[in-house]
Parts: sequence; structure tokens; C-alpha cells
Amino acid sequence: MFFDRPESGECAVLVHLNLSIETDREDPREFEELVLSAGGDPVAFVFGQRHAPHPHSFVGAGKLEEVAEQVRLHRAEVVLFNHTLSPGQQRNLEKALQCRVTDRIGLILDIFAQRARTHEGKLQVELAQLQHASTRLVHGWTHLERQKGGIGLRGPGETQLESDRRLIRARIKTVTGRLEKVEKQRELGRRSRRRAALPCLCLVGYTNAGKSTLFNALTASRVYVADQLFATLDPTLRHLDVANCGPVVLADTVGFIRHLPHKLVEAFRATLAETTNADLLLHVIDVASTERFEQIAQVEEVLTEIGAQHIPRLEVFNKLDLLAQSPRVDRDENGRPVRVWLSAQSGAGLELLPRVIAELLGSEMLQLQVRLTPAQGSLRAHLYQFGAVLQECHGDDGGSTLQLRLPRSAWRRLLASEGVTEEQLVGANQSYNVLNSHVVYADRQ
Repeated sequence: MFFDRPESGECAVLVHLNLSIETDREDPREFEELVLSAGGDPVAFVFGQRHAPHPHSFVGAGKLEEVAEQVRLHRAEVVLFNHTLSPGQQRNLEKALQCRVTDRIGLILDIFAQRARTHEGKLQVELAQLQHASTRLVHGWTHLERQKGGIGLRGPGETQLESDRRLIRARIKTVTGRLEKVEKQRELGRRSRRRAALPCLCLVGYTNAGKSTLFNALTASRVYVADQLFATLDPTLRHLDVANCGPVVLADTVGFIRHLPHKLVEAFRATLAETTNADLLLHVIDVASTERFEQIAQVEEVLTEIGAQHIPRLEVFNKLDLLAQSPRVDRDENGRPVRVWLSAQSGAGLELLPRVIAELLGSEMLQLQVRLTPAQGSLRAHLYQFGAVLQECHGDDGGSTLQLRLPRSAWRRLLASEGVTEEQLVGANQSYNVLNSHVVYADRQ
């Protein structure tokens, strides 16, 4: 039986089982927040305990009757499981309960579908939904399992189910092709930033940790902020001027959650590429959450999954206004900043973050003097665009001598973008010496 989705007013019965075989259990409170974020109205929460899921209906016969009683009592329109259901279990549950049944993955996909605003975001959500639905078509088309026979009703032999799967495969191919074009466009933007030698900072963290609030506070932007899970879906990039470091690019990205569906990770790979190409990750953490350590572990797991585990990161303990503590900076045994305590909402300690960013990005700042020929005007323009030129003197031959200050990583990216090496740029009449972690170029006499 196929159940159409109503547009509003969804009364939901929630189901959560504590399974003995599970070592990493889902959080019922987080599940309820997900339902509220999706616009659902939780009218009942059914709890239970089993050693393992029932292969037919996930829950046992007694618990299934209890859920059915709650559905009848509250006239619920949907039953939501805080677990991952197989297509067969979902079909059997819908048949027994006579209402729609959705699992945790379907719920998260629904929230993403509501939050998507840009063309890219809608394509990514559609791809994830199509991939998820392709294995569950049978529960929606059992009444059309075979095309009818008889005069005027005979077809080429393809079942309705097979026809639908073929259409979904074609649509997946189309959406994937469009996302590949989007990825190429994003890569062009990243290449342009690399040519300009702009360091990229990326805000990452558990959903509802306060990333967008911090983003708005740092960049004076108006990114949508709400006290709900997955309020931000589409990535936003802004320029941020950091003292003693120059302009950087700050990216606000989608929040992570425990057991983030692999289909979403795969579909959002183009968006998550902003994370994997960042110079520094700002891991925003809700310090007031009682489960912040578990949330940190989940974020680290997703970062490893997308290949961003090697990128340097700085922990930002946010929502300090909810605790009776003062803003501060924690450092490791080498004196390197590892954690900043602040409140993006109240602004307490917000001035510490740019200083720490400058310290981390400028830990290998170069102060150098270079002489450029007239043919190297492109490199000169990029140096000015980056804000690295402290002083410039022009020579009679049309060349110029520049006093520069910029991060070592930016200097190397600039040289790579121009296709030159340090030796080629230094030339035969110049040398450089390393002194106190600063590189100083000087003319040979």
C-alpha cells in the first residue's frame, strides 16, 4: 500500500529501542529534536528493549501492538523509528500499522529537503533521496506489482516496479551529471582563491553547535540562524580580515550528526570539499552540552570519512554564556593554541579568536625582500591582492623591489600558481638566509 505524504499537521508516534547488540546507541532526546526540526508533532514516545531487531518488523509482536494502539489513540499519521529499517521491515510495519513509517535516515533526508535553498543543495538532497528510495520502491508499488492483462492492457512485459526503477536510475544519472558540473565550478573558485593565495578557514562541528552564529559574529553576515538541528544546509563563504595575517576566506558548512547517512556524505561531497581543502578547521563545540565528548568523536569520525583528518584544527568551545566560566585560550605543552572558550551569542571572548587564528596562520610568517622584473607583473598583482606588500621601490629597468610579509604556505602557493621556484625568483644576484623563523632576502654585493 502506498501512502501519500500530507503537507502539514503530522502527528507522529516515535519509537526507540535499546538493543543489547548496539555499542553506540542513538540518543532519544536528539531524535525528538530531529522530529521537531522536521515539523512533526510528537504525540507519543514508545520505548522498548531487545537483544536484536526482529527480522520481520524490527519490534516484537507485543511492542508492535503497543505502537498500533498509540497510532489509533492519537490518530497519528506517521510512525518514526530512531533506527535504520530495512525495506522489508518498513513495508511490513506500514501494512500492520496502516500509516506511513519512516526511519532515522528518511527523517534526516526530509529535514535536508526542507532546508535546501540553492540549486546545488536541492540537487544534492534529491540525489540522496533517490539513492535511498531506489531500494524501497517495493513498499510503495505493491498494488502495481504486475501490469494488468487483457485487451488493451497488455504491455511489453516490464513490471511497474521495473519501470519505476529504470526511471530512478535515469534521474540519478542526470542529477549526478549536474552535480559534476557544480563540482567543476566550485573547483574553479578554489583555484582562483589558491592563485590569490587566500588561506581558507572552515567552520565544522556538530549540528546546532552555533557555527552560523559565530560566522555572523565574525563576518557581520546575516546567515540564517535558528535553535534547531540542520538550520544551515547550503555553504556560505565570506572574506575576513585578520590582523597581522591579511584577508582569509571563512566558510560556514552543514553540521554533522551521529551516524550521518553515507548517502548524504556521498551526495554532499562537492560541498564537503570546502572542508577537505581548508588550511585550518575551526571545530565549533557546544560546551554546555552534556554529550559534547560524544559529539566531538562523531565529528572526528565524519572528518576521517571525507578525508579531512590531516588538516590542522582549532577547537572553539562555544556557548560559554551558559556556563559560569571566563573566556580563555588553552595551549599545548609547546605553547600552541588548541582551544578557545567564547560565546558567539553574547560576544564574550570573541576578540580572542582572530588573534589565535593569526597566531596559527602566521606561525611561519615570512618577512622578505624580492626583486621582480616587469614580466612578473601577475605575481606583483597577486601580492598586492593578498595584502603582503609592505613597501615597494621601482628601478630604472622597470623592475621593482618589494618588502613582503605573508605566511610561508601562501608564499609557496603564489610561486606554484606562477610556475616559478624560489631559486628562479631569487636569481643569481640574491640569496636568502633563515633567521628566527623569518626568511630575509638580500642583494649580494
